[in-house]
Amino acid sequence: QVQPVESGGAWVQPGGSLRPPCTVSRNMLSLEYMGWYRRTPGKSARELVVSIFSGGQPNYADSVKGRFTISTDDSENTINLQMSNLKPEDTAVYYCNVLDRRKNYWGQGTQVTVSS
Repeated sequence: QVQPVESGGAWVQPGGSLRPPCTVSRNMLSLEYMGWYRRTPGKSARELVVSIFSGGQPNYADSVKGRFTISTDDSENTINLQMSNLKPEDTAVYYCNVLDRRKNYWGQGTQVTVSS
């Protein structure tokens, strides 16, 4: 079983940067899909931030293109979300999602707050 755990959420001023990691409980070679989602205040549904299938290219939401970048560190078993030029509308709980051997796993989320 793979259990993703997000961390690194924080309060940051507009224009700032964060790089929260999603730590996966074991080797990531079998992951078929990984993605970051977020739930903004007042909304019940999570929205896609970025997704990537094994061997494919990342697919970014229009609202984060050019500002957010997904990367992986196989030595640390992490899926990182580099967030730059943060805006108040990026305030949300950010969730990591992975698909491993056709099973879907979600983390518990990490809060990112962007305000002055």
